[in-house]
Order: sequence, then structure tokens, then C-alpha cells
Amino acid sequence: MIVGMEEAQPSVTILVPMYNEEAVLELFYAELNRVIDTIPGVDFTYLFIDDGSRDASLSIVKNFAENDSRVDYLALSRNFGKERALLAGFDHVGTDAVVVIDADLQDPPALIAEMIGYWREGYQDVYAQRRTRQGETWMKRATSNAYYRVLQSVTRVEIQANTGDYRLLDRACLDALTRFRESERNTKALFSWIGFRKKAILFDRDPRAAGKSKFNYWRLTNLALDGITSFTTAPLRVSGVFGAVVSLVAFIYLLVIVVRALLFGSDAAGYPSLMAVILFLGGVQLMSLGAIGEYVGRIFNETKNRPPYLVGENNLGEIPGLGRRGHDDTPGQAGQ
Repeated sequence: MIVGMEEAQPSVTILVPMYNEEAVLELFYAELNRVIDTIPGVDFTYLFIDDGSRDASLSIVKNFAENDSRVDYLALSRNFGKERALLAGFDHVGTDAVVVIDADLQDPPALIAEMIGYWREGYQDVYAQRRTRQGETWMKRATSNAYYRVLQSVTRVEIQANTGDYRLLDRACLDALTRFRESERNTKALFSWIGFRKKAILFDRDPRAAGKSKFNYWRLTNLALDGITSFTTAPLRVSGVFGAVVSLVAFIYLLVIVVRALLFGSDAAGYPSLMAVILFLGGVQLMSLGAIGEYVGRIFNETKNRPPYLVGENNLGEIPGLGRRGHDDTPGQAGQ
């Protein structure tokens, strides 16, 4: 440190991925400003990532940017999904840390002050862990808990259960996450995979302040399947073990039939049981082929080496120390 020079304030980006959130953006922006104004000694920047919204979300954010120099926005050329929208945000963050938060106000911005406090103590990944989840059905809570249990059972990496994307990540975590360029992403699992010093903050999750969730059960199921198959090869191993067990049982049953035929003679009866065995084995084979197909499909997608996202428009300009992420000078990306 040079004598006579003041130490620069730490800088933090508030990263907000959004998709059709016009009903809640004004409320979210007002609450975020209220919280940020109570946190001294930090330079804040807002970065809104519009994931191809079809409503007025982008126009609302552009209005924020015209009246607030802290507001930046980056609009993707179409809807690429939240996982890739987060990657776009991480690629374009040039501050010391980032806080990822959704715009629906289910995750209270008031926790940001506590996150920054732990960050100043040396924690690198300060994540919000849900103690209760209001506004969600018992089915959604049950399936979410089951998903985290399954994901934890098939990996050696410790998974933070009942957590979403709401967290503070310091520069080391950001640099690590932007090194992952796969197109089929499971960011929640990657948060766990990269490690670093973590700290949980418990909170009670509120219902959405306005609007409605963009995830139905079908999309959540696909997201869970994508998460498991992108993070572990356990389904392939389960298919192999299950096939071996079925083969062993079938072999033992074959021996029983041969021994019984030698001792008591052959019996033409047994058509229903024969069909049941054939159909069962056929189902096992199709299930195993389905698991293999999921991974072959992912290999196919990755070998095409398409950029994970494309940028439609933004007001970012040059990012100090990073250049223009998403440009041709960064492999695997494309942008404006």
C-alpha cells in the first residue's frame, strides 16, 4: 500500500437475471435501493440480465439506467434459460464481488448487508439458505427436498440443500465459475463443486411480491434431470448395476428351470410368466438406453461448440480489466 493514498472501496455488482418480470421490477428496484443506501463503504453496481423477456421488463430497466448511473443491463438475443443468463452475467462482472438475486422479492435484499459483513470477514461464498418456503405447495417443497437428497447421494461433493442462486461470490469464485463453458449447466451444483470458504445465512423465504413463477412442474422436472445428468454419471452406473442384478436373477431362474425339467420333465405351461419376464427385461433395456441417450445427447451438444449465449444489446461498453467478454476474443462466447 502506498503511503498517502486512500484505500479504494470494495466494489460489488448486484446481478439480477430476469425473464418477464415487469410486474415486480419497480418494487424490486425500490427495495434494493433502500437496502443499498444503508450499506456504507461499498461501491455498488446493478447488472440486469434480460433473458429474452417478451414483456416490458427491458424497457423498465432501460428507464432505470437513464436515471441511475449504477444500473447496467445486458439483453440476450433470445431466451437461453436462467443457467446461461447467469453465465452471461458472470462473464460481464468486473467488480470485487457479485450478489446474485432474483427480482421476484422472494429472496429479501435486506440480507445483502449481512452477506457483505461475512465477506469482509474472509468468506468467499456467502449463500442464503431457506429455513421456510412460504407461498409454495407441499408438493414443490417435497420434490425439492427429494432432488437435493438424490443429488447428494450420487456425488462426493457436499451440496448445499435448500439454497438457490441468492448468494455473494467474491472474485476468486467468479473467476472459477467463468472457466466452466459447458452448454448444459447446473450452476447450483457448480457453486458447491468449486469449493472456497462458504458461509450460510438462514432466512424465511417469502411468496412472490407480484407476477407468477416461470417454472412449472414439467420445467422443474427437466431442470432436475439436467442437473443430475450434467453433474454425475451415476445414472449410467445404476443402469449397469441394475442390469447385472437382473441378469444374475435370470441366470438363477434358468438353472431352476433346467433342474426342474431334468427331474420332473418339461412343462409347456408358463406363458404369462414368460411374457412378464420378457416385458420386464425389455423395460430395463429401454430405461438403460434412455440413460445412455441422455449422455450421448449431451456429448452431441458439447461437440458442436456453440456459444452458450448471444448478446442482443447492452450499455456496458468496455469492462476494466476484462475487455469485452462475450466478444470473439473470448472462445466459446459470442456477443454484440
